Amino acid sequence: MSLRIYNDLHNKKEEFQPIEPGRIRMYVCGMTVYDYCHLGHARMIVVFDVVYRYLKARGYDVTYVRNITDIDDKIIQRANEQGIPFHQLTQKFIDAMHEDLDALGVERPSMEPRATEHIDEILEMIRKLIDNGHAYVTDSGDVYYSVTSFPDYGKLSGKSIEDLQAGARVESSEEKRDPLDFALWKAAKPGEPAWDSPWGRGRPGWHIECSAMSTRALGDTFDIHGGGADLTFPHHENEIAQSEGATCHHFVNYWMHNGFVRVNDEKMSKSLGNFFTIREIMQHYRPEEIRYFILTSHYRSPLNYDEEHLRGARQALNRFYTALRGLPQAEPGDADQWMDAFNAAMDDDFNTPEALAAMFELVREINKVRNEDEQKAARMAATLKQMGAVLGILQDDPEQWLRGGAGDGLSDEEIETLIQQRLDARKQKNWAEADRIRDELKEKGVILEDGAGGTTWRREA
Repeated sequence: MSLRIYNDLHNKKEEFQPIEPGRIRMYVCGMTVYDYCHLGHARMIVVFDVVYRYLKARGYDVTYVRNITDIDDKIIQRANEQGIPFHQLTQKFIDAMHEDLDALGVERPSMEPRATEHIDEILEMIRKLIDNGHAYVTDSGDVYYSVTSFPDYGKLSGKSIEDLQAGARVESSEEKRDPLDFALWKAAKPGEPAWDSPWGRGRPGWHIECSAMSTRALGDTFDIHGGGADLTFPHHENEIAQSEGATCHHFVNYWMHNGFVRVNDEKMSKSLGNFFTIREIMQHYRPEEIRYFILTSHYRSPLNYDEEHLRGARQALNRFYTALRGLPQAEPGDADQWMDAFNAAMDDDFNTPEALAAMFELVREINKVRNEDEQKAARMAATLKQMGAVLGILQDDPEQWLRGGAGDGLSDEEIETLIQQRLDARKQKNWAEADRIRDELKEKGVILEDGAGGTTWRREA
């Protein structure tokens, strides 16, 4: 089966054809670094991390660029509030972002360009847009993109210039020729960070940075551009207008957008008080549980955050790791039908819920055969881990995972001591004492499992 991707440029699934055989160039809009990553950021970054992993697993040579916005109004405002230079603020949150994403098992992209490191490229693109008749300079030194100069404006979002103009408002103090025009370069205000330009000192607008950095890294035309659904308009629409207006070439072949995050079926927002950073969630759930939870919804669907779903992620991972537990190392094998089902799901627009369903079917088979043919079960388990690697899960040691969940404070040593006391009681046929110890451990969140190889334990989900 060929890989099919839902292309938001045409609002349908399309067979994926890379520009260069065997090679893929992908750009994803990353973080604006003035605060800690929240769950919405985590979803977007995990989604495209899985896309990146799967494309590589399919054998493609992938160049993955995810930018960092390290200058904008919010960054300047937050730095001023804290009385520190803007670059000190952004570095703090870049470091925090990397800590959070490393914890979530997110692979670093091929390149991670920052806007402030590409001012020359931004200025060059703005100059081309002016020369091509798509941008104009105001008396105050601002530079605006002229939306009406680009006939295809709205082709990604499905919005027409006429409808947008009918609903647009513009402040009388602005020097725009049209309410829809957007800033490419902002003239410096007193006390703001600024760079030299042919139009006076200033700083770039938000949209231009992605056009300049993506085309610099990947060329005028590349394969995939991704980001959150909230970026479709105006950010990605403006990127198309800028990039194609400057290069006179088609910009991107496949546009992908992940859905919104909701909290208890309400939109996540600070105003509603249901806004969670990754760090806050990781105080209660392990990073792999958060990652698994994100993968349980198709990337284009809304993701509903609630405690029940996260507890379900914990229980599901415990089932996976229990199937992997106690089996010897082996090469992947004996699981072609489940691997085929997994790949078919991922080929169908990266359908991670269906891919996880194929993995659960394989878990059931592993549990069936492990007592009859341990080596076969081990080969199947290695295949399961291979699938997990594509999704960024199941790479922990099963024993460590199952013993690392939430308990009431009993140490591993205390648990092992109680298990030995239970074994001694059973040898003496003191069944009441053995049952009492089992019940005591269960009350404290520790589950015992008796098998042919002895007694194992795990912390309860």
